[in-house]
Amino acid sequence: MSQISSTSRSAATSGALFMLVASIAFAGTNTLQSILPTPIEYGGFGMSSTGMAFWQYLIASVLALPLILRIGLSNLKTRHPLAHEVRAFVSALGVHVFVYGFASGVPIWQMVTLLATGPLFIVLGSTLFLGERASTARIVAALAGFVGAIIVSGVGTESLGWQALIPITAAALWAGTDVLTKYLTRQGESPETLTVSLLVLMTPNHMAILLVANALSGVLPTAMAPGFPFALPDITGLWLLLLLGALTAAAQYLLAFAYRAADAVYLQPFGDLKVPLSGLVGWVALGQVPSIWFWPGAALIVGASVFIYWIENRQEPASLQPA
Repeated sequence: MSQISSTSRSAATSGALFMLVASIAFAGTNTLQSILPTPIEYGGFGMSSTGMAFWQYLIASVLALPLILRIGLSNLKTRHPLAHEVRAFVSALGVHVFVYGFASGVPIWQMVTLLATGPLFIVLGSTLFLGERASTARIVAALAGFVGAIIVSGVGTESLGWQALIPITAAALWAGTDVLTKYLTRQGESPETLTVSLLVLMTPNHMAILLVANALSGVLPTAMAPGFPFALPDITGLWLLLLLGALTAAAQYLLAFAYRAADAVYLQPFGDLKVPLSGLVGWVALGQVPSIWFWPGAALIVGASVFIYWIENRQEPASLQPA
């Protein structure tokens, strides 16, 4: 089995670039996920958050159809169907938990920031279940990225109640998805198989979660089971929903390539870049000017990514071969 030290210099560069572009795509999805469910009177489109998640991944699956035809159905065969299903379900559940946070009124800054606890879950999961070696440098980089995310958001300037557990739960679920992605790449699954299987399986899993949530509407919070969740927004909202689906498909494909190129723990500080990127997208697209704490926090996150990249590439080529 290859260890974390097996990441070659070219693979490290490719993995970092794929993760960076994926982070840009995720910054866009985070922004759209905060706009579409916002009530119309507050400048949003009033979509049900659960319905938004369903349509988001249905659109992403439809947009993946050309990819399926291009690579051929024979390339979608897998010897690990259960692992793919568990990965899709955990990912879908993470989406519903995440969008429920927006519906519960958790600000976008806190939502995105608290998602930065994900690297800590991934370090734990990758070490325990994949046998990856969590070096001191990688742990320090993950912690530095998390601290930078906290600074960016300004968490601590206002009280956080139990709702803070919502994005943390989503982070833990998505960390499980990341660990399963790395596991499947080690089993020889291609980026095409990982991407298309996730997008195809996500839609029925979203539907199942949505139906269960609505069946239990009497005991679940109103924001989690809002009644009929399939209503679509107006024409402008439809274009944004299509964009959300397209960004989702692109981000998942980029992640699959990133995890094929490099180890999960190594890539996580680069994943933290979505926090300052979300701030920049919110600034440009929504006019949400970041606070003064955005800049030192963003610098710390970028510094953590540069640090771990520099540490990894100082290693001699001989030490970068599979163990």
